[in-house]
Amino acid sequence: MSRSIEDIMLTAPVIPVLVVEDAAQAVPLAEALVAGGLRAIEVTLRTCAALEVIRAMKQVDGAIVGAGTVTNQHELADALEAGAEFIVSPGLTEPLAKAAIQEGVPFLPGVATAGDIMRGLDLGLKHFKFFPAEAAGGIPVLKALAAPFASVRFCPTGGISAKTAPDWLALDAVLCVGGSWVAGKGPPDRETIQQAAREASEFRAAKA
Repeated sequence: MSRSIEDIMLTAPVIPVLVVEDAAQAVPLAEALVAGGLRAIEVTLRTCAALEVIRAMKQVDGAIVGAGTVTNQHELADALEAGAEFIVSPGLTEPLAKAAIQEGVPFLPGVATAGDIMRGLDLGLKHFKFFPAEAAGGIPVLKALAAPFASVRFCPTGGISAKTAPDWLALDAVLCVGGSWVAGKGPPDRETIQQAAREASEFRAAKA
């Protein structure tokens, strides 16, 4: 893979986290997100259509399509076969991490504790999804976790909104956030999604 996970995390301040039931929605949804400035897109493996959605979105010029909710090696293999360019997991297990590292695919595992982070560091990982961000204690907990691990960078995901995203992005250890608010379930309203994506793509300016 030519891109690192950090490259992908720095593509835009928000990675849209999508749950797509109908593969026919994939292309217009990806086109709207990319047009709005959000090129890195996480398609969660929570629906029967997810792998087909990844394949379809891969055809959209400029889209960097990843698979989310990857929990084991079999799902990893399926996601890679569908063309996923990065892998996101809700947690961190050694078998999945080692398999992703062996495949050379950019990998963002979920962490919620110092022990999780230390296990990741032992495996050579330095980029993590802080999940579930709000339920796990929010910004105060991530600040406390980040303090002992100066080299680690995070993508908080879970319960983050357009209103709270800039607060998360203001943290030095946060490169981007994952957000489901940009595009909800159901048929995509391209104009609304593109506008939400455009607003989200400008969050980093507020950090600077």
